[in-house]
Amino acid sequence: MQLDTNQLLRFTTAGSVDDGKSTLIGRLLYDSKSIFEDQLEAIEKTSKKKGHEGIDMALFTDGLRDEREQGITIDVAYRYFTTPKRKFIIADTPGHIQYTRNMVTGASTANVAIILIDARHGVIEQTKRHAFIASLLHIPHIIVCVNKMDLVDFSETVYNNIITQFEEISSKLLVKDIRYKPISALLGDNVVNRSENMDWYQGAPLLNTLENMHISSDINKIDARFPVQTVLRPQREGYIDYRGYAGRVSSGIYRPGDEITVLPSGFTSKIKTIDTLDGELEEAYAPMSVSITLEDDIDISRGDMIVKANNKPEAKQEFDAMLCWLNNSPSRPRTKYSILHTSNDQKAMIKNVMYKVDINTYNRIEDDKELKMNDISRVTIRTTRPLMIDEYRDNRITGSFTLIDDTTHETVAAGMIL
Repeated sequence: MQLDTNQLLRFTTAGSVDDGKSTLIGRLLYDSKSIFEDQLEAIEKTSKKKGHEGIDMALFTDGLRDEREQGITIDVAYRYFTTPKRKFIIADTPGHIQYTRNMVTGASTANVAIILIDARHGVIEQTKRHAFIASLLHIPHIIVCVNKMDLVDFSETVYNNIITQFEEISSKLLVKDIRYKPISALLGDNVVNRSENMDWYQGAPLLNTLENMHISSDINKIDARFPVQTVLRPQREGYIDYRGYAGRVSSGIYRPGDEITVLPSGFTSKIKTIDTLDGELEEAYAPMSVSITLEDDIDISRGDMIVKANNKPEAKQEFDAMLCWLNNSPSRPRTKYSILHTSNDQKAMIKNVMYKVDINTYNRIEDDKELKMNDISRVTIRTTRPLMIDEYRDNRITGSFTLIDDTTHETVAAGMIL
């Protein structure tokens, strides 16, 4: 199964305000020649207006007017670029504490989290917060970039001290792969090109690491999960009897001939074909969108899940989850919400709030049960009908959900099943 060739890598940036996240992304785009000429000209003009001698790299990502005026990022800015080795999607997330929800949103699908630390300030509360969220979201890889090394005379001692500080907090995290890089995003040291100012650092530049990072093993290839989004009945010549179940493979590998079970009904069958617009496939794996046909005629609809007969998720009506509250309005006890889980949509309520997490100290707050914007808490969820769930750490698709307020239709929370 060829997964690594020109594979898409999603990464998110996190750090305190003015740590240089947008400048780092601008430098990545600029030095890897991923900027269109007209875009470059516009940013050169804006940089001159602001009185900068060179190009203000942060302008490549700071798209909102408020951000450009304040020189900060307040929304999640997504950028796409490609190199001969790999395609990338960047989520540039805000540093302010009041934008925790934006970071959770931007980082939820990331393979890699780049955490920036200002070399002058070292590990601060924001660093701990962002490391905790990256760990909570089970982002498999963290790259700690110690930025602004030019402002500490490219000191190896300063860099080593910061690594020691970060390692003290990383022992509490659930991330196995943590790497460190000394960089200057402003000058370009160790971003795309190796630094001549830090010959004591023998590692690869950041882009080289991102291009060569092995992420195929991050995909769950064992637990086959296929949430059905819609049933295809073309009813036209050549397809009169065609009944295909369309959706996106969440995890695992599907092949024609596989014995499957449909949940929640429990009916069994075998896969007849796996179809795409380009024809039939010999196998399908995450995150491919396909249509599956079965040997038997089974009543299947949106929200059902096709799984392997010998490997099934748990069907649960009540489960614990870590919840990030995303809405301006606080939670209301015993309120019914709509819960969106894969392609399944039904009613649910927050049965119990066990504790909230102080994401600056990692301590539990057990006496405050009201959830307000940006709060992260452990809760018990109760649904009207069973959901086919996995733990979030095993499967980020079938282990996550969102809660919708039925009266306003606003998304109020995002959850990770424990």
